[in-house]
Amino acid sequence: MKIAIFGAGAIGGYVAAKLAAAGRVDLSVLARGAHLDAMRGSGLRLIEDGVEKTVPVKAASDADELGTQDYVVLALKAHSVGPALSQFAPLIGENTAVVTMQNGVPWWYFYRLKGPFEGRRIEAVDPGGTIWDAIGSQRVIGSVVYPAAEVDAPGLIRHIDGRRFSLGEPSGEKSERITRLAEEFIAAGLQAPVRQDIRSEIWLKLWGNLSFNPISALTGSTLAAIVSDEGTRTLARNMMLEAQTIAEALGVSFPVPVDQRIKGAGDVGAHKTSMLQDLERGRPMEIDALVTAVQELGRLTGKATPTIDAVLPLVRRLAIERGCYPG
Repeated sequence: MKIAIFGAGAIGGYVAAKLAAAGRVDLSVLARGAHLDAMRGSGLRLIEDGVEKTVPVKAASDADELGTQDYVVLALKAHSVGPALSQFAPLIGENTAVVTMQNGVPWWYFYRLKGPFEGRRIEAVDPGGTIWDAIGSQRVIGSVVYPAAEVDAPGLIRHIDGRRFSLGEPSGEKSERITRLAEEFIAAGLQAPVRQDIRSEIWLKLWGNLSFNPISALTGSTLAAIVSDEGTRTLARNMMLEAQTIAEALGVSFPVPVDQRIKGAGDVGAHKTSMLQDLERGRPMEIDALVTAVQELGRLTGKATPTIDAVLPLVRRLAIERGCYPG
């Protein structure tokens, strides 16, 4: 089995290190710059549970060096997928599966989703359907990513918490290709449950991200601070309730009530959201996949989003002023 990791940052690097250490698949990594040089020179290093391990990996800067793969793990942020399409095209063959590990509403959301919107493209994450047409929605295996990791130095990944990568076919079937992939993830020490309804799990994670991320970026506050303040907690709750109405109109059910989800976010403690971290480091922020796409789905389903409508232009304006808006 040939698996290529495209986007060997924190999450992609973590998956690569685990699969490489297991030694069961023909693994390769697409990277560039100092990160690539480090992996070529001394392997990929992973710090997990306080122990550092080094594993050799096949690392390349050009997909042509690697050829067609059975699976491509796409571990880029959502706004980076479109610009990278030509770079990973050589990895894609007739039967290649593409595992999408982006946060937020995925570009393939309406592929094989029965109902009036089946096959619809989402402009906020896939303008003009470019990604849909280039990759081919039939290739997609959806994933919801839970681990937290950081790139401490070129070629060095530090695992912080979590090992679960939920997997799901857009159609909901338990296919042979998803079963084989889950087996390899599990053999590598990762948790890889195969979900019949991956979209509901996407929404459960998105529920918090679409609210806490922009509020955190706008205020500079941690999750605990947002939840402990009545004003910001209410703001987050209103955004989440608007999103819940949209998701339920699309057939999604939430396994926990909104206040329990908010409490869970507060229990994480003094944690800075990824959007706030990106802002502080001058990196592109995931605004469109996390917030703009939800607003678009609200328009599509005829559901009002007054709170989302108020917060979105503020966080987008902030990102533009700081040079952190990729849209």
